[in-house]
Amino acid sequence: MKTEMRFDTRRTLRRSAMATAGALLCCTALTTPALAQTADEAGEEDGREIVVTGSLGALPIEGVGTVFGFDKTVTETPRSVSTVSSEQMERFGITDIYDLVAQSPGTFTNSFFGVGGALDIRGTPGEIYFRGVRRLDNPGNYPTPIAAAERIDIVRGPASPIYGPSKTGGYMNFVPKSARVQGGSYMASPEGKISFTGGSWEKADIAAEVRGPGSLGAQEFGYSLYAEVENSGSYYDNMSTKQTILQAALDTDLTPNLRLEFGGMYHNYKGQQNGGWNRLTQDLVDNGTYITGAAQSLDFDGDGQMSVEEINQAIPGGLSVFGTFGCGGFSTGPTGFTDACFTSAYPELALTNVGTAKLSRRKTLTGKDDRLDNKATTLYADLIWTGPGDIEIKNQMFYDSYENINENSYGFSQFHDSYVFEDKIVLSKTFETDAGKFAFQLSPSIRYTHFRHAEDFNYEYFHRVDLTVGYTPASNRLLSTECDCNFDTYVKGHYTDLAFAGLVDLDFKFGLDVTLGARYDRIKGVSNFQESFMEAPDAISGGSDTDGAWSWSASANYKLPFGLIPYVTAARQSVVIAGQGAEIDPFNLDGGTWITASKLYEAGLKGSWLDDRLYAAVSVYKQKRTDYSSQSMTVNQAVETKGLEAEFRWAVDDHLLLTGGYTRTKVWNLTALEAGETFSFFGIEDLVNVANPALYLGGQPIGNIPILTKGDARRAGIPTNLYSLTATYAFDNGLALAGSMVAVDSVYSGVSQAVKLPAYTKFDVSASYETGPWVFRAVVKNLTDKKYFRANFTELFGSTIVLPELPRSFQGTVSYKF
Repeated sequence: MKTEMRFDTRRTLRRSAMATAGALLCCTALTTPALAQTADEAGEEDGREIVVTGSLGALPIEGVGTVFGFDKTVTETPRSVSTVSSEQMERFGITDIYDLVAQSPGTFTNSFFGVGGALDIRGTPGEIYFRGVRRLDNPGNYPTPIAAAERIDIVRGPASPIYGPSKTGGYMNFVPKSARVQGGSYMASPEGKISFTGGSWEKADIAAEVRGPGSLGAQEFGYSLYAEVENSGSYYDNMSTKQTILQAALDTDLTPNLRLEFGGMYHNYKGQQNGGWNRLTQDLVDNGTYITGAAQSLDFDGDGQMSVEEINQAIPGGLSVFGTFGCGGFSTGPTGFTDACFTSAYPELALTNVGTAKLSRRKTLTGKDDRLDNKATTLYADLIWTGPGDIEIKNQMFYDSYENINENSYGFSQFHDSYVFEDKIVLSKTFETDAGKFAFQLSPSIRYTHFRHAEDFNYEYFHRVDLTVGYTPASNRLLSTECDCNFDTYVKGHYTDLAFAGLVDLDFKFGLDVTLGARYDRIKGVSNFQESFMEAPDAISGGSDTDGAWSWSASANYKLPFGLIPYVTAARQSVVIAGQGAEIDPFNLDGGTWITASKLYEAGLKGSWLDDRLYAAVSVYKQKRTDYSSQSMTVNQAVETKGLEAEFRWAVDDHLLLTGGYTRTKVWNLTALEAGETFSFFGIEDLVNVANPALYLGGQPIGNIPILTKGDARRAGIPTNLYSLTATYAFDNGLALAGSMVAVDSVYSGVSQAVKLPAYTKFDVSASYETGPWVFRAVVKNLTDKKYFRANFTELFGSTIVLPELPRSFQGTVSYKF
């Protein structure tokens, strides 16, 4: 069944969304009156409350327990971390994870087929956490709904041992809307907001939230409800977004010492992936010159699609030509291909009616029947007991699942049906003596992941479709998810992680603070091929293994005069090599290469001045996988990263807020460097000995790119240098202006370093006006209408496809607060 996104249903959707918002507002009838939430940003230091007006919650003076598990501020935490508040997101018009780059150093995200699932942090795919618990992997299964967050923490580097095995680069922690106010007390009166956002390309989004106190008999509780419904068009042809987000949180004191917090989020997303431009050349990037021409039809039965059987009838083994073996060249590299090779051995790959045209950025690989549907459900329940002498026992239960199907007419499809359940107990105890404050945590946990995942990728042909024409029977492939057949991989399995972690923080009064942690995971995994759905059986039917892994961390900082705090961190973090659908490859299990680890060395300097109105930090680091014999190319690569990150945040006065960042990143693929080559799809610029690319654009040459030096192993698409600057000024009359700038170095689009994407500087601006309960906001993104590109899946497809990014766009929001 194909996804149909018809714009004439948008008016009906808006009415439905208004009804949803109205239902949320009705919930206030259960509430009892009281005091309002804190107005700006507040924290506590040595028993005194700090209030910094005009900061939009951007200053790191509140406790951030999502880094080490202790309630320290970002300034006190000996790691590179940034926070982005909901106030910042609203003021600057932040709507997706790509906008977060202006707010946090160390982040820049390559395109994962146009879907903003997770940030690339320190040059590698990051993870998503929800309230400090790791979610299922989401590189591009669905866009992370950041508008539903109260705050987003961006932690650079592997997670603390208390949070379990994680990837090298870092993670983005999603903090949902809370039912309590700062300090843990209940709100005393309900408050809420309803807003509508419209804009370029038929954007239509309505959101409503309400939170406050309530009671059932004598039982008092706090609640928070959030709903968002969107039905928007797109700048790109054949694309649109339809999604519903529902979020709820409730907390209550069961006894004076026992608190219950529970809630969840449901996200139903329907959209499409976007592979961008095919037939990539430097001339296409620089001048928009596109090679036109039609592929030869293989739709022999006339049903409008080419099947695997029809493709193999034309060329046994398919249209993906590995090396020059068919021409007698016996080379796996790109330089062995010639015009004569394709003319003599593979005439079926040639295009007809070849020419050139100027290609619109609207014309991309997405077809009319493409779809990316994802239903994600996240639930949590925490029981928190506080005893005498600052002892606390917390039991955290967490559930996350998704059902995903992804179909692309050029020849790729997949689905996931996976879930994870985790239960973690954290025992915390704090001692205060004349020497200082000493905190301890012990945490046993169990985490169970169940997965079912299938992919269809062996007959993936980006170039058969002429983007100036669109898909035809010659370029539209019958997908495995459409026939429930011919999958290249179809696995089902599970893994269970039994773990025990300990963490200690020794905060001495003379200024030294030492944080130490260790964790041991015992993990059992099973993964089996479902061969009845596969085109051909694999060499093994499945795999299983049980293995253990240690993680540890050691950090220290020291409070110097003048507000300076230098710090150092060393850490080793274990991680399970799982794929895009949380699956484990049976071959990795069978070979015992499914668990690996990374090491981090980081040093930095932080400080807070001017009554906590000015914060600045700089850090240098080196991260490296200790074992690079296996990797997931989509979500967990074996890399080494070196870099520098710097940022400042300055609430100059009650009106002006300035922030800035600098990132220097270099990333190397260790697996490719060790092997001396890496597998890749070959692009037009790779085949330097082929004068006429139209001879093979009806198929896909593939092979190995030589990696002879460390420079050859640089991960493409990640800029070496990135600069960001933001500013916002709020006038006393309700008017506020904001702007952000991101300057990005030129980058190569793929591992072969054949096509270079130009450097660019992007500006976004906004203006808002608040009067009484009403807020009106206008946002212009890409103010100067800069033409720029984002590399796409650089390890495999970087030389074949690239995503042209959006031109100037507008959006306007009207909000009513109550």
